[in-house]
Amino acid sequence: MRIVKLTQETKTSLLKDLLKRSPDDYGTYEDTVKEIVANVHKNGDAALFSYTEKFDHAHVDASNVKVTDAEIEEAYKEVSPELLAVIRKAIKNIEEFHSLQKKNSWITTKENGIVLGQRVTPIESAGVYVPGGKAAYPSTVLMNVIPAHVAGVKNIIMTTPCNAEGKVYPMTLVAAKEAGVTAIYKAGGAQAIAALAYGTESIPKVDKIVGPGNIFVAIAKRLVYGHVSIDSIAGPSEVLVLADETASAKCVAADLLSQAEHDELACATLVTTSEKLAEEVSEWVDKFVAVLPRADIMQKSLDNFGNIFVADNMADAIDAANDIAPEHMEIVTANPFETMTKIKNAGAMFLGTYSSEPLGDYFAGPNHVLPTNGTARFFSPLGVDDFIKRSSIISYSEEALREVHKDIELFAESEHLTAHANAIRVRFEDEQ
Repeated sequence: MRIVKLTQETKTSLLKDLLKRSPDDYGTYEDTVKEIVANVHKNGDAALFSYTEKFDHAHVDASNVKVTDAEIEEAYKEVSPELLAVIRKAIKNIEEFHSLQKKNSWITTKENGIVLGQRVTPIESAGVYVPGGKAAYPSTVLMNVIPAHVAGVKNIIMTTPCNAEGKVYPMTLVAAKEAGVTAIYKAGGAQAIAALAYGTESIPKVDKIVGPGNIFVAIAKRLVYGHVSIDSIAGPSEVLVLADETASAKCVAADLLSQAEHDELACATLVTTSEKLAEEVSEWVDKFVAVLPRADIMQKSLDNFGNIFVADNMADAIDAANDIAPEHMEIVTANPFETMTKIKNAGAMFLGTYSSEPLGDYFAGPNHVLPTNGTARFFSPLGVDDFIKRSSIISYSEEALREVHKDIELFAESEHLTAHANAIRVRFEDEQ
């Protein structure tokens, strides 16, 4: 890996490079996706099934688009008892963590008859998109479904592509069943997002769509936003390790590669105060790349976006980490909890040698759907809050309104909204 002295110039250069990973081909594909979304909106199932035939080479119609109980039962036979046990352990951890995020409704009162409050209710329905393609991602199912389930969402609808034989990955089906999905449909790509957003004869409309996908899925989510809510437009994965001389070079190198293997646009960064650690990590990275199966992807990721920065001191290292605002941040310092208090921008923080990033991907409990590409400055991980609504409660007694009605009328009239003022005034005209 490249070892670079951390300066204002090199940090600025890094931030510019990271921005290049934002989807910059929206213009290239947007017209195509617009056409798909509009066609599904207008023609429903007919368009959906046509695109499934075209893109997934699968014959799907109203009779088989919904995954049946029999298909789910068959999937259980193809998943090992050992993996099923691990999935259930992960579900328990994820449920316990997200249960702590739940918010309650509240009411406050005053002696003159004012009642104010907030009512918290779950959205009625959520759509979870799970990619298919070259791999199965049961962890994605769990991380997107469980917060909705904990929030109390009544209908959790999942769409995922099927193969040419009309089959869905067994692990995906089992994870969905275990997590509490209401119904599963065989649909992928932009057409699935449109179906969830607008509804078709077979797939019900939802209130919010969550889940990752390729650039077609990302563009489709952006196009339907406003008609439904969405989680975010996720970018390529990234990890930043903030380390001092106490860190294990072997472990740091392994953790950097755990993200570099995602794809060629993934970003692995080490910011350290130790030149010795920097050199040792670079050597271990080379050793691991030489033996790990996804070497080509990892090497391209490292060539494009892999960096080791050596800072003069920990304060400079922390400033750089906050400026980068990474999706995943590992803190491997002599006192990681103290260092953590100085971090302002990170999707998830992993503290200490034994808190490797994949722990968060699969098992620990916090959500692995995280803000990417610097958006941790203003976005948060997916959670229960993403599946609830807050309604304000306002109740004034006659006495309470009488005390302030002239103030409200003056405020409304200052904005030339005389009907607003009149709506308050008419209640006390007899007293003028």
